[in-house]
Amino acid sequence: MDASRRSYDEQAARWNGPAGHAWVDLQGVLNQMFGPIEELLVDAVSAEHAASVLDVGCGTGSITRAVARRVGHCVGVDISGPMIEEARARAEQEGVPASFVQADAQEYAFEPAAFDAVVSRFGVMFFSDPVRAFANLRSAVKDGAGLRCVVWRGPEENPFMTTAERAAAPFLPELPARRPDQPGQFAFADPGRVHHILAESGWAGIVIEPVDVVCTLPVKELVTYFTRLGPLGTVLPDADERTRAEIVEVVRPAFDPFVRGAEVRYTAACWMVSARAATAKLS
Repeated sequence: MDASRRSYDEQAARWNGPAGHAWVDLQGVLNQMFGPIEELLVDAVSAEHAASVLDVGCGTGSITRAVARRVGHCVGVDISGPMIEEARARAEQEGVPASFVQADAQEYAFEPAAFDAVVSRFGVMFFSDPVRAFANLRSAVKDGAGLRCVVWRGPEENPFMTTAERAAAPFLPELPARRPDQPGQFAFADPGRVHHILAESGWAGIVIEPVDVVCTLPVKELVTYFTRLGPLGTVLPDADERTRAEIVEVVRPAFDPFVRGAEVRYTAACWMVSARAATAKLS
């Protein structure tokens, strides 16, 4: 099995398993926490005057629905069956012109030139072959279509995102190491790499700007957040109750620097990635 296929299988298993279900269960907390980033993206894509937008890595569809309410139609694509199912139910319940596809956006056969814009919040860092993935997205949009993505900068600028794994490391030596050149949360931390990926895959006018966004979540949700999401969420389900309790006891105080009364507050250090579909398509 080649590395690309192995990476896809790992991502599919993760997002159709515990991680996908955790995002469904915690979507209210996550949508509140990342609400300011959603506003940035929805405003940006609305300025494109697009009639049809593709939301990549849409999750439970919060941005897909928000964009659809603004521009008229938005299609969300995600590899996670549980999240797509929830996204469809929410869109139907709210009566918004959004539709959803469960698929790998790297490989899915989109209708050529079907979209006027592409948007993504933390959804494009997991591709096994990012050049191939963005070339596929390029084929799905019209010439000149806009691309707007928010991705994480490096872990050194996002200490909140690595607090749990750092605190739990003595108890969980099997925690997978983060590798910046592999699919994952910080895969697009290097702006030079991102620029190269986009230029190689048919995008031009590339601009990568830092954005720092204050995010919050209720303190009462903090333990659920760090035990069900991120690296701890992949290993704690298999831990015995004693080990789990010990880890929570150690990890919870590690977040104290971010606690402000009844809420947790931190700065999300991100890149806003903008580009346009080049006129000369890749052969």
